[in-house]
Amino acid sequence: MGRNVNSKYWDEELETLPREELEKRQLADLQEIVQFAYDHAPYYKRSFDEAGVKPSDIKQLSDLQKFPFINKKTQRDTQGVGSFLGELAAVPEEDVVFISTSSGSTGVPTMSPFTKKDFDEFQDTESRWFWQIGMRPNDRYVHALNFSLYVGGPDVIGAQNLGALCIWGGTLPSERLLFILKTYQPTVIWTSPSYAWQLGEKALKSGYDPKKDFSIKKIIVAGELGGSIDATRKAIEDIWGAEVFDFYGLSDIFGACAAQCEYHDGLHIAENHILVETVDIHTGEILPPGETGELVFTTLRKHARPLIRFRTGDIGRIDRTPCKCGRTHGRIHILGRKDDMFIVSAVNVFPSDIEAVIREQHGITGEYLIRIFEKDFTSKYAVEIEKNSDNPKDDAAVADEVSAALKARIGVKPASVIVHPDGGLNTRSEHKSKRIIDERKLDYSI
Repeated sequence: MGRNVNSKYWDEELETLPREELEKRQLADLQEIVQFAYDHAPYYKRSFDEAGVKPSDIKQLSDLQKFPFINKKTQRDTQGVGSFLGELAAVPEEDVVFISTSSGSTGVPTMSPFTKKDFDEFQDTESRWFWQIGMRPNDRYVHALNFSLYVGGPDVIGAQNLGALCIWGGTLPSERLLFILKTYQPTVIWTSPSYAWQLGEKALKSGYDPKKDFSIKKIIVAGELGGSIDATRKAIEDIWGAEVFDFYGLSDIFGACAAQCEYHDGLHIAENHILVETVDIHTGEILPPGETGELVFTTLRKHARPLIRFRTGDIGRIDRTPCKCGRTHGRIHILGRKDDMFIVSAVNVFPSDIEAVIREQHGITGEYLIRIFEKDFTSKYAVEIEKNSDNPKDDAAVADEVSAALKARIGVKPASVIVHPDGGLNTRSEHKSKRIIDERKLDYSI
């Protein structure tokens, strides 16, 4: 393939561009895509006209702030309107070669179309992330992600384009996946963080030692926050004896838009494809780099359905300071979903904070369930956990320890901690695990 396998970069020029040059390229792509969206997508023509803005208003990157936001509701409201692809699409259906859909976990599933150029650039970015974590042509890779309409499914092509031997696993039963790991001895696997941990636990209970019986050296996780939570990442690494790397993707854009490097200090985002803004979740006011707010993405090169100022619903920050790895593209740090954040006694609580505490505690399995409920017209939360079968402490003592740890980390303790025996919680899943039950009936929109 003509690429130096000893180089740490997939595309050194692109990945190490000086910020000034990177932003110059972003501006050129932004001006082109905004004009293209205005000329070809009915929604953007109408929206820009109503807002009194036009593509030619963009003289510098900050001028994007003049343009209106879109969000998931925009996608749902325009999907199928006027055409199969809807009013946000900027190309005819005959130019589209692939579509994925969102899970629909927060509403009606939304469709994400790709032209061939969109798709090829999408997979080149995936190759870049795989290379970034150290995958090389001599690796064997198991893609243990859903292939059914899921935008992460095709990412296996990025590994193939890199030259790795690829096993299209999909969402196999655990027993079958363990058989593959034992028989084919792959070196890299991609799945969700909760399933990576659960698969390791199941391997141990099945008589395997993941560190000795398998050859996994790198584990990619995505779809949940665990990969960026130090305690969760360490728990997975301790079982497998492998290094865990977090990836971040959006069905609205493409499979993995950002990925950790070897320093695990945030996830490098493909700034040649995505312009990142951070805004106040209430006012939409632009926040300086480094401050925490809702991440807003603008696609710079995706033509099938451009996204101009798309409010992702993800709460985080972007860090554009130099990374030790030498890459100049900014790193995003995700705290959680705006939809998942809840407020207790004036404290913002993210499920990721609770997970970090649970995964650090000794004598419990690491499985958990969060229940949010109302009492005296205010929000409360309770946590359910599992105690290890060999833990000699009584349930009350375990509950007190976890409650105190949550109070110390988060600032507000749970209304209760309920302790189950090992396996007593129905949270284990071979996909994303459901860990939050919101029983509130009042409107607690943030």
